[in-house]
Amino acid sequence: MTATLGQLYRPSHDESARQRFVGALKGYANGALEQKLAARYDHDLRPAFERAQGHAPADRVEARPLFEADPLYQLWGSMVYASQGLMWETVGATCERIGPRFEARAAELTGKARGSLLLDPTLVIPKPIVDVEIHRQPGGYFASMRPGDLHAALIYFGTIELYRAAKGLSANAPVGEPGIGRYIAQVVRKRYPDLAPRRILDLGCGPGTETIALQEAFPDAEVHGLDLSAPFVSFAHAWAEERGMALHFRQADAQRTGYPDGHFDLVISHILFHETWHDIAPKIFAEARRILAPGGVFLNADVPYQPARMPIPKQVTNDWQVRNNGEPFWTGFADTDVAAALRGAGFAAERVVADYEPLGAGHYFFFGGRAA
Repeated sequence: MTATLGQLYRPSHDESARQRFVGALKGYANGALEQKLAARYDHDLRPAFERAQGHAPADRVEARPLFEADPLYQLWGSMVYASQGLMWETVGATCERIGPRFEARAAELTGKARGSLLLDPTLVIPKPIVDVEIHRQPGGYFASMRPGDLHAALIYFGTIELYRAAKGLSANAPVGEPGIGRYIAQVVRKRYPDLAPRRILDLGCGPGTETIALQEAFPDAEVHGLDLSAPFVSFAHAWAEERGMALHFRQADAQRTGYPDGHFDLVISHILFHETWHDIAPKIFAEARRILAPGGVFLNADVPYQPARMPIPKQVTNDWQVRNNGEPFWTGFADTDVAAALRGAGFAAERVVADYEPLGAGHYFFFGGRAA
């Protein structure tokens, strides 16, 4: 029996052990150690600042020098940086080993496709995205050495699996389970129970593993996925084909999708906007408004790190990501008044949303609007 793409992604015993170590290291750095850092701020750093200045730090800019001089913060930053590098190294070893078989299976699947894949070799990746290895992924999202090269997508996919394993989510779930996609579909149904989309677009679909949840949730809809990365949409196409889903993937810029006016009844995205830029996000909002049909919904899920709801230590550690971990628009997005930007893109104020939905012990930030 031919192995599926999901079955092919199997770290060896030693690879799995190293990846579990990386997951545990990341969990400690971003959990217990970050909590200790927050306590250090409350007990030592903030009181010292107050004695010297007569007031508490007003924001991350004022607080950052306090942290940068602190050995615990230096330890935290070193551990997060090292764990990120180790993640790419350990997952990369698995992906390099299985890559040829994985790509051969993907080519076999897409030889008699139900859906479609449209690549654009002339596509110009916008700045500053083209110049950044987001998440410090080696080579970035767009690296491709040859036709059919899926390594950039495969290694990204592998890190998702590492995180799922570290959180205990993969023990009884298949590889590539679209948990977040199903969660977003549930939020769409809860917020817009009358919506019966005929066409759906997943903006910034990445490797497409979450896009298939949209087809599951809305089986009568025609589902599309769009991403800047050729390896990502190529991976997504093969992933959907193996599941017997006729999904349609396109390499394009979310600012200029190439779809006709009013083409979609639902446009969604997941963690797209914190990987854009100040002048790019408003253009994507305007493009989404253009391609929405009357009554159509634009809804996005992204990081819930808006400063108004974040304590100072978390603001500072988030800002560290911008300067050290390949997240140039992390705090820029968190600072953005997305409701105002959506109104500027043509969504009526009373139809704009920008609030939070619970997920486990935390939340996701949901924002968007509905066309009149």
